[in-house]
Amino acid sequence: MDARLNLFGSPLAGKLIKHLVSAGRALEDAAVPVATMELVKLRASQINGCGFCTDMHTKDALAAGETHQRLHLVAVWREATVFTDAERAALELTEQGTRIADAAGGVSDEVWANAAKYYDEEQLLALVAGIALINTFNRMNVMVRMPAGSYQPGQAPRN
Repeated sequence: MDARLNLFGSPLAGKLIKHLVSAGRALEDAAVPVATMELVKLRASQINGCGFCTDMHTKDALAAGETHQRLHLVAVWREATVFTDAERAALELTEQGTRIADAAGGVSDEVWANAAKYYDEEQLLALVAGIALINTFNRMNVMVRMPAGSYQPGQAPRN
């Protein structure tokens, strides 16, 4: 399977991706645990059907020390006992923020309040922006049919 566009060879795509990655790096100062952000990226990518990002964030998370068990259970996090309450709150925020068109009113007050129990305002902003960024990457990759499976950890800029 070949991508419809060469995102790695296009000067315009290179500029866009550079700016998106830069925005993602700005979120690192908010002190959301790296593991939590990787779970968020993986869950949004699963929901959006982005094979490339699912592959990338699974492999990057493993390289950063995440366990196979937790990664296998992200899609069914509600039934899994391996996630903290804070991670569960972030995953629920991710799901509602990613499925925004499916939820009348977007993210519910209940989900927001639950996330706010575990994350301060800067961390919440980082989660919201991180969810928005991964959704942007997902949509780009799905539209161009970016193939999955050959990614190597550290190959792409962090997002």
